[in-house]
Parts: sequence; structure tokens; C-alpha cells
Amino acid sequence: MEIATALKETLEQILVKLEAPFDEVLIEKEDQNGTDLYRINIETEDPSMLIGFHGENIHSLQHLLKVIAWKKTKADFNILLDVDNYRQRQEQNVINLADRKIDMARKTKKTQVLPPMSPYFRRVVHLHVTNADYDDIKTESIGDGDHRQVTIVYEA
Repeated sequence: MEIATALKETLEQILVKLEAPFDEVLIEKEDQNGTDLYRINIETEDPSMLIGFHGENIHSLQHLLKVIAWKKTKADFNILLDVDNYRQRQEQNVINLADRKIDMARKTKKTQVLPPMSPYFRRVVHLHVTNADYDDIKTESIGDGDHRQVTIVYEA
């Protein structure tokens, strides 16, 4: 069974069983360092139940979907589940915050610290700084557990 088909069918079955209303499930495939990444967006008029408090439900739903689809396909792939582009908006907010902190680090020549965030969003910041060619900026993660933060270090 093709991975995208397995993901779509499985997710739609889960949503029906949860009695979660949805309009459409959209899937885009991209290459992520040699592994297929499937970006899945659930379009719905009532996203709050699927997103949950601080995205907890969407994270759990993503994990469940990945496990079931992997058992069906036995293929190596990653998924990123989104609801009405909630995660995409969050990613953009985190990138905007990082850019503001980078500007401040350049002006003050002092290390800037972002608020604690999940491993996923820390990775978004690290990749943004790497891919945006900030040659004078270095990022590091500090702290433990739920309190890990990204620091933005100016290197002249």
C-alpha cells in the first residue's frame, strides 16, 4: 500500500471514530535528508478538539497515525500532522521571535535566550539559523527537560 494512501485512509478512519468533524485531509510529500516527510493538514471548522491544550492532542494523534501507518506499510518515513495550519503558524511565530533575538544579539553583542520550547521548535530555530546563512550567529540548547531553551550567540 502506498504511504500517502495509507496515511490518508487511516487518519480519516481515526477522525470518524473520534467523531471529529473535518472537511479535508491534505498530504504533501517532501524529501528530508533522504527520508520521505509527509506533511498532513486536517482542514476543519472546529480545530480546538484536534489541537488540544498547547497542541497535545495533535501530537498524540500524529504519534498514533505514524504507528498505525508504519504497521500497514513497513516503510521508513516521517510525518508532520497539522490542523488548519496551526503548527505552521506556530513555526512562523518562533522564527519571527528568533529573528528579533538575532537582531538584538547583533546590536548588543550579548547572548540572547529564547523561552523554553519543545524539541521540535528548538530544532526549527536551529535549522532556521543554519539555513538562513547567519554566519555570525550560533545557537545552542541549554537546560533540562521541559525547560530547555535555545540561546542565540553572536560571534564576531
